[in-house]
Amino acid sequence: MAGKDAALVLDAHFARASALPGELADAFHDVYIPIHPDEHIAAAAERADRERVRQTGRWLVRHGTDRCSVTVGLALVAAVGTADDIPLIQTIGLLSNRFGPLAAHAFESQPAGVEALLWLAERVTGWGRVYVVEALCRLDDPTARPWLLRRACDGDFLNGYFAGKVATVARLHEALADLETDSEMVDHIGRLLHLMSDCGGMGLTLAHYPHSGVVLEAHARHVGSLSPTTERYFTIAVLAQHMTTQPPKAAGCTKAQQEALRATYLEILDREEWTQTARAGFKADDNRMRWLADHRAPQLRLRVFPDREPDVEE
Repeated sequence: MAGKDAALVLDAHFARASALPGELADAFHDVYIPIHPDEHIAAAAERADRERVRQTGRWLVRHGTDRCSVTVGLALVAAVGTADDIPLIQTIGLLSNRFGPLAAHAFESQPAGVEALLWLAERVTGWGRVYVVEALCRLDDPTARPWLLRRACDGDFLNGYFAGKVATVARLHEALADLETDSEMVDHIGRLLHLMSDCGGMGLTLAHYPHSGVVLEAHARHVGSLSPTTERYFTIAVLAQHMTTQPPKAAGCTKAQQEALRATYLEILDREEWTQTARAGFKADDNRMRWLADHRAPQLRLRVFPDREPDVEE
């Protein structure tokens, strides 16, 4: 029932042939406006003349001065918009925490929706990225898979809501042969694995991803051949800690696989060049290195933090 009151306002407005879009600018202050697609608002859009609804939605998105009216306008455009509305939706969609759900929904029904979603996905973060990437996963279009394989996760904790979906829809386990020449994908797989190791209650975890073992083995084989970076050190350390403290089934592995993965990751972390990179990151007050030192390094006894004790207050 969330959008029912807003739909009543729209019905009354469109029932008057002389009513102008500007009359809705302040009409929704005392009405609850959902930020996600709503069946009542969509039905109100379908009951009225489509061209009039479209023009009203466009006016509210372009000229609305409060979030409520702009949200309703975007909902109208999402319901009856055309390809001509893509630039407008992309622009308002950049304010993605509020307008991301409806922008993503609008693009899902557009013929050029995948391209528009990819454009937006490159530019949004936080919850907005969740909405847009989940829309790409629902569409499951082959043209989006290269981006999903390499760029979907930006490292934010909220990526955990879609990391497993990305791995599944992008058919990650079928793309592992490309890792020898694709360092960007190696890094992205590391982010996916890191997120899926600790996203219980949010999304698909390693324990329930059917290809965890083969993907982890491929990552472990290839990441050590790359030059060390702070992000790579952090990712490997988190995965090594998971292999140390959790049972094999938590990583979707056999016991033998888990032991081999742990040994491989720890060997990489113990290399001099990797240790120096991690120390430089810690001295530069990199948040990932500080977090490792306080929460994970003591369990792994990493050479980079020999005397660091956990800080229970951080």
